[in-house]
Amino acid sequence: MADQTAKHVLVTGGAGYIGAHACKALAQAGFIPVCYDSLITGWRDAVKFGPFEQGDLMDRARLDAVFARWNPVAVMHFAALSQVGEAMQQPGKYWRGNVCASLNLIEAAVAAGCLDFVFSSTCATYGDHDGVVLDENTPQHPLNAYGASKRAIEDMLRDFGAAYGLRAVIFRYFNVAGADPDGEIGEFHQPETHLIPLILDAIDGKRDALTIHGTDYPTPDGTCIRDYVHVMDLVDAHVLGLRWLKDGKGSAVFCLGTGAGFSVREVIDHSRHVTNRPVPVIEGPRRAGDAVRLVSGSEAARRDLGWQPTRSTLKQMVGDAWRWHQNGGYGG
Repeated sequence: MADQTAKHVLVTGGAGYIGAHACKALAQAGFIPVCYDSLITGWRDAVKFGPFEQGDLMDRARLDAVFARWNPVAVMHFAALSQVGEAMQQPGKYWRGNVCASLNLIEAAVAAGCLDFVFSSTCATYGDHDGVVLDENTPQHPLNAYGASKRAIEDMLRDFGAAYGLRAVIFRYFNVAGADPDGEIGEFHQPETHLIPLILDAIDGKRDALTIHGTDYPTPDGTCIRDYVHVMDLVDAHVLGLRWLKDGKGSAVFCLGTGAGFSVREVIDHSRHVTNRPVPVIEGPRRAGDAVRLVSGSEAARRDLGWQPTRSTLKQMVGDAWRWHQNGGYGG
């Protein structure tokens, strides 16, 4: 049994990119993060800030045992499938892997009496709102099974709140970038799908070139526009959301973004400048399910949580990612 005075937080996907950074932020804030991860896409080397429990979210008996062992005061839920292209081609995988797994987790949490829940959602629940800064009240019309599955989990949390008193803070955000400035952890996917590490791979010769998926979008340079948030700013918001719940303020939804988007070409240009190296590029067709422009505001998070995304400039995000990249990733 866990120390009843300790503040354990169960972090699903805690061996992944955002989850590992959240574990570090939680540890720095005085909590004990218990990482729950299957290690299918996560990395054991990323688990450095608290206990590790290997398991699948579909394994209810395993979840029940972990809740009983650690008696967490809250759940921070990051574990998810998140590739848009794959979601378009294999929607069933996303409904099972995201929705069914999350239902299992939520039911286990309620059964254990753990009623504070911080959920990592996405601005992909909104779909394509061209020219609009997304906020908490923007209508949700997801374009793919990834966004749709996340919206379904949001609905699930509300239903369990009404039925059992579950309290949830839901964060919607889109592109996360950068790495721990201390270099302890960072972004490392195999295969890699995120723009900035793909650019850095191309710069470093680990891939022949970066493929731009679509150059005919109705944007100033023809490429998609996204809002980028530094991973450390992002996890700071999650800790603030946890404190919000612990202060008894109840369920809430917050968008996390800078309110300013960058196109794919702009990110490439900044990466070239920060690294002082050329970026080999191939222009390819659009990917099904990609929105033209997703930019998120954060007025509510700033006002209510006191969140300040101080690191979310392209210069710092690319710079921190580049330092981590040069270390070679986990096991590098």
